[in-house]
Amino acid sequence: MNAVSAAGTLSPVNVAGATSVASDGPVGWLRDAAHTLIAVSDGVILTYFAVINTSYLFLIALAVAELVKRLRRASFAGYDDASSSPFTPPVSLIMPAYNEEVGIAEAVRAMLLLRYPVFEVVVVDDGSADGTLDALCEAFDLVEVERVVPDDVPVRGAVVSVHLPRGGPVPLVVARKENGGKADALNAGINLARYPLLCMVDADSILDSEALLSVAKPFCDDPMRVVATGGVVGIANGCTVVAGRVVEPRVPLELLGRIQVVEYLRAFMLGRTGWSKVGGLLVIAGAFGLFRRDVVVAVGGMDSDCIGEDAELVVRMHRHLRDQGRDYRIVFVSEPISWSEAPSTTKALAGQRRRWHRGLTEILLKHRRMIGNPRYGRIGLVSLPFYVVFELLAPVVELAGLVLVPVGVLIGAVDPDFVWRFLLVAYGYALVVSLVSLAVEEYAFHRFARWRDVWGAVVGAIAENIGYRQLTAWWRLRGMLQALRGAPQVWESIARSGFAESGQARASEGDRA
Repeated sequence: MNAVSAAGTLSPVNVAGATSVASDGPVGWLRDAAHTLIAVSDGVILTYFAVINTSYLFLIALAVAELVKRLRRASFAGYDDASSSPFTPPVSLIMPAYNEEVGIAEAVRAMLLLRYPVFEVVVVDDGSADGTLDALCEAFDLVEVERVVPDDVPVRGAVVSVHLPRGGPVPLVVARKENGGKADALNAGINLARYPLLCMVDADSILDSEALLSVAKPFCDDPMRVVATGGVVGIANGCTVVAGRVVEPRVPLELLGRIQVVEYLRAFMLGRTGWSKVGGLLVIAGAFGLFRRDVVVAVGGMDSDCIGEDAELVVRMHRHLRDQGRDYRIVFVSEPISWSEAPSTTKALAGQRRRWHRGLTEILLKHRRMIGNPRYGRIGLVSLPFYVVFELLAPVVELAGLVLVPVGVLIGAVDPDFVWRFLLVAYGYALVVSLVSLAVEEYAFHRFARWRDVWGAVVGAIAENIGYRQLTAWWRLRGMLQALRGAPQVWESIARSGFAESGQARASEGDRA
């Protein structure tokens, strides 16, 4: 019975056993082949986890270099000048809303208080079944007005009415449309937007007061080339919120929230900063992204058929601009923060992760011609292949490892010591990556004022590898299978608690599943 050791060489003891098994005839040969296949598969899985965790460390190293450079220039950022300069490009903030009655008024108030010279807030009520529009009408004294809505990008659900504040000076536009999904609501907002830059934010998000200035700075510094920027998304659960601002970041008391804090930190701040550094950024979160309106219109707006509409837009922009041979930049900015409620129940989290991975699968299938294509430079040769191998297939490999490694030990195809090496590489190494991410964030920004919050995040980093990763791998796999078999996309409203004016941990049922 052949066996492959962790080093990839045949074990002499098991090779001797293979001779006796082979003498049993075809059955023995099949058994021997199965043992060898399992042993080789286990070795491949071990190598896979070693490579993926090393690649994450490499991205973190790139992010550290970028963060050090930005911190040195922080005192010369010029936000005071930009906040009063007539040359700072005006922005239209587009906020799609669906059954957001609980927190929509506070969210809009917070947006209107952002520090920025000229901007408007465009709220699109996507056919809500609750009192979302009524809450806005009451809070801002809205009146319905006659307004022609352009058709720069296609919209499926027609705009039913447009509302403005009665007094006039508040830069707020509220539109109600027939239900068509988040992407369709964003497209309606794009048509209503008056300004050259579009900031797309979720209705359950809170922005730091200078977030818009920070994320718009690359457009001011390099107006001819920058076409999109994205910012950090943090978890608001448990934070202290006053007057629509997070004034004291906290780590949630619940273990599920603590784990997601580490996840978001690793993925949003460091992972995407690293990709931005090498010009390979593919994802700008829908919770906080800024785009040039002319480019968004040129590519046709948001794709209503893709459940991951935010990332798909970025990939389509890459494709369009490279097909045209244009020199452009898509940048991730680590300073600004958009705070969002994270799922606090496993049911809500499962729906979110299925949706995210389904969206990734749909994007890679739609733009498969770009994968490995030198025409698209680093995007085609590095970023997209990375996402295929280490993002799309990650849940498949993880679940395969959880099955094949124990089976390999039970049937004697691998050395029992291999299990410890597998656990160290797959989970111990991943823990090191998470702890390094946490240390870098704490050194660079020191957002958590209390040590108990830092230690809470450390606990989350440890707990992430015990059950959580395995569950999310299963949910992600289901999302991928849904995309492959073309299952119908279902958007459903889930109750939110809104942003309370306190430091108590806020429950969230996630977003549209």
